[in-house]
Amino acid sequence: MARISPVTGHYVTIDVQGGEYKVFFLENGTGRPLVCQHTAGCHNHQWRDLLEDEDITSRYRVIAYDLARHGKSDPPLNKEWWKEEYLLTADFYTDFIVAFCDALELDQPVFMGSSFGGNVALQLALRYPDRFAAVIPVEASGYSPGFFLDWWQHPQVNAAQVCASGVWDLMAPQSPERDRWLTWFYYTQGSEAFRGDLYFYSVDHDLRDRLGEIDGERCPVVMLTGEYDYLTTPEDGRRTASQIKGAEFIEMEGIGHFPMSENYPVFKQYLQDALERIENRMRARVS
Repeated sequence: MARISPVTGHYVTIDVQGGEYKVFFLENGTGRPLVCQHTAGCHNHQWRDLLEDEDITSRYRVIAYDLARHGKSDPPLNKEWWKEEYLLTADFYTDFIVAFCDALELDQPVFMGSSFGGNVALQLALRYPDRFAAVIPVEASGYSPGFFLDWWQHPQVNAAQVCASGVWDLMAPQSPERDRWLTWFYYTQGSEAFRGDLYFYSVDHDLRDRLGEIDGERCPVVMLTGEYDYLTTPEDGRRTASQIKGAEFIEMEGIGHFPMSENYPVFKQYLQDALERIENRMRARVS
C-alpha cells in the first residue's frame, strides 16, 4: 500500500520590483496560514517534518516556499539575470514575501523564517507590522556580520562541499545522525545562491539602530535560538528581543542552527510554545 503524503506542491507567478517570478511552494493543513522561509542557500524541503505534522497542520495551513533562485523557484523569467551579480537585499526580500502572501490571498499569516529567514522576519515586523499576525524569527539577530565571503564561490573551491560542510558544526551533536546528514545533503545543492543570500544576512540586514521601532504589541515577535548556534548565539537573540517592545525570547536546548531539519521533535516543542504565546497574545488583544 503506497504511503502518499498529504503535502501538495504548486507554482504561483508573482511580480516583484519589475521581475516576474514563478514560485514553488509546498503546503498542508487548515487554519491560519503559517508561512515558512528556509535558510540561506537552501530550499523548502527543510520544513518536511513540519508539513506532515498533524498536531500543527490540524490548526495551521503550513506553507513553505522556495525563494527565487532556490529549489524549484527560478530566477526572474523576464530579465537577463545571468548578466547581474545576485545580491539579496532587504527591500527585495520583504517585497517578495509580501507579494507571495498577497498572491495567495493569505489573511494575517504568521511568518516564520530561520537564519537569514529569521532576520527577514524582523524586517517584516518593522516594515509590514499590519500585514502579519505575528513573526517567529528563528536563529535571528538584529545584525549578523562576517559571512559575506567570496570563497563561497571561489573557482578553486568545491562550493557544494564547502557550503554543506560549513553547516555541519552548526548543528547540535545530539541531533539524530540521519537528520544531520540530510541537512548536509540539502546544502550540497545550494551553493550558487549561498553567497548572494549572505549579502543580505551579513551586509544589508542591519537593524541595530532600528529594533526599537518594531512594535511587538502590534505584531507579536517570538524569537527562538538554539544553544549550539554560534552564528547567532542565544545571547544575540536575547539581546535583540530585549530591544523590541513586547518581544519574547526562547532559548532552545539541545539544538543548533537548523532546528527544523536537524532535530524536528525537539524543535516542535519550542514551536508549539511560540505558537501558544502568539495565540494568547491575539486573544488578549481581541478581548
